[in-house]
Amino acid sequence: MDEAIGYIRKSTKDQSHYSLEYQEEHIRAFCERNKVGLKALFVDDGESSYTFDRPDYKALEKFIVEHKKTVRYLIVLDHDRFSRNLPEALMKIDQLEKRFNLKVIATNESLDIDTNDPMVFMSRAFKYLVANQELFTIRRRAKMGIRQAQMQGRYVNQAPFGYVNEKRSNGRGIIQVDKTNAHIVKKIFRDYLSGIPVYLIYKEVLSLGFPQRGNSSIPRILSNPLYAGLVRVNASNTEEERFVKGLHEPIIPEEQFWRAYEMIQKKRPQKSQPKDEFPLRGLLHSSCCGTPMTAGWTKGRNKYYLYYRCIKHGNINIPGDLLHEKFGQLLRGLSFTKQQKDLIKKMVEEGVSHIAVVNKKRLDTSKQALEKLEEQLTKTEAKFINDEINAATYKKWQAKFATDRMRLTAEIKELQGIGREQVSDMMKFLPDLLDLQAIFERSSVSQKHALIREIFSGKLIFEKGYFKVKTINPAFGHNLSRLKEDRVLEVEHPPNIWDTRSISNSDKANILGHLQGIFALLNKNRTSVKHSKKL
Repeated sequence: MDEAIGYIRKSTKDQSHYSLEYQEEHIRAFCERNKVGLKALFVDDGESSYTFDRPDYKALEKFIVEHKKTVRYLIVLDHDRFSRNLPEALMKIDQLEKRFNLKVIATNESLDIDTNDPMVFMSRAFKYLVANQELFTIRRRAKMGIRQAQMQGRYVNQAPFGYVNEKRSNGRGIIQVDKTNAHIVKKIFRDYLSGIPVYLIYKEVLSLGFPQRGNSSIPRILSNPLYAGLVRVNASNTEEERFVKGLHEPIIPEEQFWRAYEMIQKKRPQKSQPKDEFPLRGLLHSSCCGTPMTAGWTKGRNKYYLYYRCIKHGNINIPGDLLHEKFGQLLRGLSFTKQQKDLIKKMVEEGVSHIAVVNKKRLDTSKQALEKLEEQLTKTEAKFINDEINAATYKKWQAKFATDRMRLTAEIKELQGIGREQVSDMMKFLPDLLDLQAIFERSSVSQKHALIREIFSGKLIFEKGYFKVKTINPAFGHNLSRLKEDRVLEVEHPPNIWDTRSISNSDKANILGHLQGIFALLNKNRTSVKHSKKL
């Protein structure tokens, strides 16, 4: 009696109506009807139909190699159970026949089918083509379904760190805040916005139980809108990517996410390496084509002269002395007035007082929770000693208590340190905000670039003796009309100007938010001595 092996497959994504039991039943009936012995049956449950990189199919091929002299047929219910990838399927069938003299037969075909017959080949090719098309249709529907869910504010994938997957009563999935780890996410955003380098944040959160590894783990957290209660809707052929309000609870305020997102975008790698004598190289763009300008020295009759040049058009040259003088005039014009500085100082002091009150309440709550936890742990240990609970129950509760204790201890330590050093530094550096030119001149070249990116958004261009830019940090929009009149700076989309005489609480919060990047830079210059000099 000839022998065969059976292969059945069901994918979680291909929406097949054939259950594994149904396929097995029909394969066994086919073998019995054709008097063929079924030597083995291989099952791939939940595997993709587009690739042969499936666990049980690999085991099947290994079985074929070991029994190549006895097994003559590979039986499948239908050809779409074998594969939905037209070229891969035909190549695999040809390979099995030539290497192992093994026929791939569907249960609606006869054992003596001539696979070399052109009509048979065409028939099979058509079946695989239809299966291939069905797979693409299924994928398109799945993609549309995911996008529709995103439009409704639902996140349908594996929950990111800080959240857990749950199902509602209607069977639809939703992500919920993981209260055990949410404080780590909050800390990452808070520390990043305060100017602490990413590598230091990463080192500290690892000790708190952050499980992700790699240099990009912290930027991935900072770039994920889910933490602000937003869902990213993927772009389609007709619509661009966008963000919608999610159904899940946010871990951080939306404002924090957008500020962090903006800071990350500004820290993209530069193509040209800056030098101290060329502080605007890589930041200044050509007025003719918009490409970044290079800089260098040109030999004159008696000395060398510094010029900024367009990379693509050699006739665009700007004397470095003129450019640097104009840029110094620009920074002087953007520096804060005495009245604005006094207002900022007052706003910071008010914010500090409010933060102190809120943090005091949070600290007291966390300390009380820790005391209660210690009491529960003591009681649990007593129950275990008195044989009131078994070892398994004790270990389960001990693990939970250990996790909660680590979280509360970290929160208390963090709350005890908030405000003192950071606020002291902020108040110390406030006078520096009066004079942007002085800050710029005392900075290293990398700090100069970071400072310029905090102030200007878009391409900075120098044309006809003055600078042009698309927009500017709203906190520095107080003197734009004067700078335009003096032909120093022209802003395409000027921000709203804030008035020291009348300002709302929301405007105060916005101003401090826009200045946060400057505060972070000043603090980073002080803490990252290894990588940059102090201001």
